[in-house]
Amino acid sequence: MRRLFGIPAIIICTTIQLFAQTGDVRGFVYEKRTGEPVIFTNVILKGTGTGAATDVNGFFSIADVKTGDYIVQVTNIEYDTLEQAITLTNGEIENLKLYLTKANRLLNTFTVSGQTQEKATEIRISTIPITPKQIERLPSIGGEPDLAQYLQVLPGVIFTGDQGGQLYIRGGSPIQNKVLLDGMVIYNPFHSIGLFSVFETDIIRSVDVYTGGFNAEYGDRISAVVDITTRDGNKNELDGEVSVSPFIARGRIEGPLKKSKSPEESSITYLLTAKHSYLNKTSPVIYSYVNDSTGIPYSFTDVYGKLSFNSPTGSKFNLFTFNFRDSVAYSSITQFNWNTIGGGANFVIVPEASNVLIEGVFAYSDYQITQSEADEEPRNSEVGGFNGGVDFTYYIPDGDIKYGFEVVGFKTDYNFFNRLDQQYENTQFTTELGAFFKFRKVYASHFVFEPSVRFQYYSSLSEFSPEPRLGIKYNISQRFRVKLAGGLYSQNLISSKSDRDIVNLFSGYLSGPDDDLFDANGTESTSHLQKSTHAIFGIEIDATDFIEINIEPYIKYFNQLIEINRNKTIPTDPDFATEKGQAYGIDFSLKYDYKKLYIWTAYSLGFITRNDGEQVYPPHYDRRHNMNVVSTYTFGKNDSWEASARWNLGSGFPFTQTAGFYEYIDFFDGISTDYTTDNGTLGIIYDDELNGGRLPYYHRLDISAKKHISISEKNKLDITASITNVYNRENIFYFDRVRYERVNQLPILPALSISYGF
Repeated sequence: MRRLFGIPAIIICTTIQLFAQTGDVRGFVYEKRTGEPVIFTNVILKGTGTGAATDVNGFFSIADVKTGDYIVQVTNIEYDTLEQAITLTNGEIENLKLYLTKANRLLNTFTVSGQTQEKATEIRISTIPITPKQIERLPSIGGEPDLAQYLQVLPGVIFTGDQGGQLYIRGGSPIQNKVLLDGMVIYNPFHSIGLFSVFETDIIRSVDVYTGGFNAEYGDRISAVVDITTRDGNKNELDGEVSVSPFIARGRIEGPLKKSKSPEESSITYLLTAKHSYLNKTSPVIYSYVNDSTGIPYSFTDVYGKLSFNSPTGSKFNLFTFNFRDSVAYSSITQFNWNTIGGGANFVIVPEASNVLIEGVFAYSDYQITQSEADEEPRNSEVGGFNGGVDFTYYIPDGDIKYGFEVVGFKTDYNFFNRLDQQYENTQFTTELGAFFKFRKVYASHFVFEPSVRFQYYSSLSEFSPEPRLGIKYNISQRFRVKLAGGLYSQNLISSKSDRDIVNLFSGYLSGPDDDLFDANGTESTSHLQKSTHAIFGIEIDATDFIEINIEPYIKYFNQLIEINRNKTIPTDPDFATEKGQAYGIDFSLKYDYKKLYIWTAYSLGFITRNDGEQVYPPHYDRRHNMNVVSTYTFGKNDSWEASARWNLGSGFPFTQTAGFYEYIDFFDGISTDYTTDNGTLGIIYDDELNGGRLPYYHRLDISAKKHISISEKNKLDITASITNVYNRENIFYFDRVRYERVNQLPILPALSISYGF
């Protein structure tokens, strides 16, 4: 009998659901003064518990809301709370543009934030969102905050040095990390002096760092992704800043070309930034004790410009261009230069009658690098091409469906001579096609399920790579969450920089070889791609409203790695060799953010190995222990003073020890070579155990103090005093085996910078 009554009840409930009166609420949240989107902030329907967090465009969507009267509430700790009444009718899409006003003072306590909504509904495993405010909390090296400095304090990220330093993310080399600027591929994001990136901090809107387990939206890299979005120019008024320090000078100017007088009008804005380093000029005077009074031989110039066309509906179209240049000149040793140029367009389309968001990009970039050494043939490399794609996001109740398409085409041109004067020449044209599908759904406010799949086709290799990926999160409570992610990954691009090199500024780029590939045992490979498999588990704990803890054990298995065959002795030897590898470990992070005090602590325990078929060895960046502690404290009248400190501790990198020396004669004249009279060059006999030794521990303390001076409502002055390497720790840069001399990283560097904003 109960079954007989149950069946009609199910039918009635289903019918009611089918004929439910619903609509959608969506829109954008902007800052009132600048018109800039307010990202990752909470938008809720007051009294219902239903809401969404804004994305990187300030966009939010709440799907399938029952018809009726509501109050839309926007809350953010940095802004005054905004409430707006709406009436939602059946089948209607309520499009909103909401403008927030900066709060006169920050609240000491808060219970609702955009991050709260995002934590409960997004997987965010191995994902670290970064904002300019966080970057500026670090002690400013040379008085200038920079993304390169902030990335170094993230868990799972290894930094190999102040000079020529590179970032290695959870066992992956730099070539295995995809760096995007407004959707455009950037092949080298860091300058040769490892303290600065090519990105200007105060034009960054957001940065997402995916240290592993990223979903199918991203392809053609096997380790990590750094996705950087720049903001638009000020929509309402002229805005700018100039600053100067012993390291660099920089400037920014922005404003409206066409100002919108009301939300129903379109606008056009511009944004232009430039910075130039003159450290090679100032260091012989200010830091004469560095490098035997010859100074610090690094210089660079960065220029970036952007035009934004904004429609009344929130749709927009951006044009951008850039030029980054770098130069290193070690007297009588090496001359190193690189230059990268590019430009492109991206867009966001919000159809008024459809609950979908359309995003796209088309861009071109070119990167050239040359290096000349005494008595050596010059090295040069170029990689350049285009990337374009379109993504569609459909919003469903408590989730979304996203899919997209991407096409990439690039050319690599590489010329290199090894120590036996054997030449590598490689010029290739490559086209790649990618497509992805991602589904995200939050079930019962507790379980987040995000499967995705990517299909990648490498036309130059005629190779197809299906790559399933999965992300899961379970909210055990509002303060305790567990998560996991994993998947398959592939890439075509190869770097000439070997994982065996300790210091090497030159990093050439090549496409995957279409010749036969063999491992050290002579076994032929069935694939010409580099491939990896990720598996990551995570725990998120909000110990209090102000303390966040994140714990993530992980493993990355590199199924196949391809490198230049550095043992090539004759022209008929193969140009490439294959290896396998793995990286595993655990990352801890703790953040305390309350009132005037901010503390960030990160610790990583990692193990990295490579297997070339003959031996298992650690690459040169296998740092077992790495710890960072960052603290910022504001004080004084109106919190106009800010003091910051950062301490980094890292265990020593591995290196191959020296077994002896010999005289090397090249026998270029064949049997006619008179080895009894010819002068040879000094050759080095290396220990049989690759990277069997360990360098000393690295540690460094940086501090800074900043004074904010408000001249008027729109004019401000920031004066920053900083000291890099406070206790003058002698951290090793490299060791000259022949001269038996040690060269250290940068010594103590005090600096004073002045920044004027208008």
